[in-house]
Amino acid sequence: MSRNIGVVACSLFLALSVHASPPAAISYRFTNVRIGGGGYVSGLLFHPSVRGLSYARTDVGGAYRRDREHGRWQPLTDWIAAKDENLLGIDSLAVDPSDSQWLYLAAGTYTTPQAGDAAVLRSHDRGRSFQRVDLPFKLGGNELGRGNGERLAVDPNDGRVLLLGSRDAGLWRSDDHGAHWTKVAAFPAVATSPSASVSNAWRTQPIGIVFVVFDPASGRHGRPTPVIYAGVSTRQTSLFRSTDGGRSWSAVPGQPVGLRPSHMHRASDGDYYLSYGDEPGPDTMSDGAIWRWQPASNRWTDITPIPQHGKPAGFGWGDVAVAPSDPRVLVASTHHRYTPHDLLFRSTDRGAHWTEVFAHSVFDRRETPWTVEHTPHWMTTVAIDPFDPDHVMFVTGYGLWSARDMGRLDAGGEVHWTFADRGLEETVPLDLISPPQGAHLLSALGDLDGYRHDDLDVAQLQFTAPPRYANSESIDFAQDKPALMVRAGYLREPFAPAIRAAYSQDGGAHWHAFASEPDSSGEGAGSIALAADGSAVLWSPRGAAHAWLTHDFGKHWQPVDGLPANARVLSDRVDPKRFYAYEGHFFSHGGQVTQVLASRDGGAYFQAIGGALGEQLKHGSVAWVRAAPDAAGVVYVGGEGLVRAHDDGMDVQKLGALANVRDFGFGKAAPGSTLPTVFAVGQLGDVDGLYRSTDDGKHWLRIDDDAHRYGGERLVTGDPRVFGRVYFATSGRGVFYGDAVKGP
Repeated sequence: MSRNIGVVACSLFLALSVHASPPAAISYRFTNVRIGGGGYVSGLLFHPSVRGLSYARTDVGGAYRRDREHGRWQPLTDWIAAKDENLLGIDSLAVDPSDSQWLYLAAGTYTTPQAGDAAVLRSHDRGRSFQRVDLPFKLGGNELGRGNGERLAVDPNDGRVLLLGSRDAGLWRSDDHGAHWTKVAAFPAVATSPSASVSNAWRTQPIGIVFVVFDPASGRHGRPTPVIYAGVSTRQTSLFRSTDGGRSWSAVPGQPVGLRPSHMHRASDGDYYLSYGDEPGPDTMSDGAIWRWQPASNRWTDITPIPQHGKPAGFGWGDVAVAPSDPRVLVASTHHRYTPHDLLFRSTDRGAHWTEVFAHSVFDRRETPWTVEHTPHWMTTVAIDPFDPDHVMFVTGYGLWSARDMGRLDAGGEVHWTFADRGLEETVPLDLISPPQGAHLLSALGDLDGYRHDDLDVAQLQFTAPPRYANSESIDFAQDKPALMVRAGYLREPFAPAIRAAYSQDGGAHWHAFASEPDSSGEGAGSIALAADGSAVLWSPRGAAHAWLTHDFGKHWQPVDGLPANARVLSDRVDPKRFYAYEGHFFSHGGQVTQVLASRDGGAYFQAIGGALGEQLKHGSVAWVRAAPDAAGVVYVGGEGLVRAHDDGMDVQKLGALANVRDFGFGKAAPGSTLPTVFAVGQLGDVDGLYRSTDDGKHWLRIDDDAHRYGGERLVTGDPRVFGRVYFATSGRGVFYGDAVKGP
């Protein structure tokens, strides 16, 4: 290795085999509750030499391989457990053009101090199993610039060589299929400079090197490619070239400045096409351009489909793809053009002329009817099938669209788009309920408001609007009148003003906004609870000074006495006069809870539960509190273990040996039993997993396995009508339901 390349090496953590776990005590089949997409697909690529082989990456939901035979996406990273949840954000992916078995994922969701370091997940069986290689830096699969790329690339002439552009640690190289990595010391310092970072309302985030592109024509098979390009997300000089296999780098002359590059694609005739924006996206972008570069003449040509005439356009450009089979054919996407909507353009003469695509398009929404409320946006990746230039896919903030007749545009025909997300579920659920009648499951979701699922295997319409929320964060039903429901949500632009609490009288089929909000309702959302008989609603909005009580769906409000701000509230499932509350992070994995509080007067006044339970809370960690489904005045508390206690704090009973309980819920009793089935995420011995008990915790049986961890299960609840059925949420893989395959 050249002396110009650094010597900081990473160790290989061998074989995370997803097939080696012991058999579960009960065999369960887990299936996504079908929503159909719902999350940001941040990257997409076709394998250049295998027809029908393609991969997708997501910002919080892992990676997928397209199953061409069955027309669906196969998830590849469901084996990631809660302790490694940070690896579900895929910042880049890469394939080996010469060996289709190789797949590489650059995994790491956040660059925050509390986030774990990133890893390269490498597979030699197209993602059926992986080896993990830890890296000495972080990646940001769910941060700004996540739609740029690809920052990870395999040398097309020598598949042993990989380059990875980091966000804040420069350029890294592997010479052994990703098993070990060293820093390329010679890469320009601009990659780690302040200009390669960007700030939003959250914090300043490093973007760094956003793509690496090898020039296969500069070398020959079996030897490392000498000419390599790398782009840095900076408005300064941003495109760099090496002509000696990465030993030294220099700026490409004549390149445009003032905008950040996001993608670079090589055409089969040797020309390159680059997309630019003033910001890295996807949150915002107010200017941008598309450029063609011809290395043979070092000629740069602005081919932006909508001329800007020297003024900011008000939007940028997401990607410009070139057909591998025809260098004349390009497809480019706008970014952040919300007025009236983003656009897609196609050129058949290398960008000299463009045709707007959506004006001549038909979108088939039958598979996912909720998409009727959404137009394509965040189109940061466009991909053209290397074997069929009429087959084009583009990503959006809620999934991906596919067309197989793009050529019809040339004859004045219509292009037909299908929402190609079957199997690709990437929602972030924020609350789940399974009532004793009506639909079996209702979900409150981030970004998509929520859904009522009468059929778990069919994508549904979203909750009826108005109101329409960006996030529904809490949902509840009245145990004695389960058709009566409430939910609370959160708004953000471009949503119109709305009351942020709503109720339904028909099991979630139709919703109505509350009559008003209380005087101090903070950011809305928070948590909301409905009395067992539906007579009162208790709402603890996020950021509000205190909680509020109403008996007429918001016509009148009264402040609640004794509750701290941002407490999570819940109702007793039997006694309509009882409510409970607790402090702590709503979805923490073992967040510290200092007290559980109870009200016995219909929610007007709360006081902390003392006694033995109060003493236990002083010394332990609590993740979740739920009311007993079958007894008044009884709560279950999960944390270091799972305990049941009366709301006076006495009669505290530990439910078996399950430890580190992060979440739990109740389902229908086993045949011949009156005890509710308990489902819990926790640890038995040294085995972490999802467990089930039908005898009040005397015995726990694991029902998941090491191949099905989804970054950790949460919001666990059973079905009160189907014995053994469990529902749970994930941090980016949507909602799942599980049924026993055989046995009790």
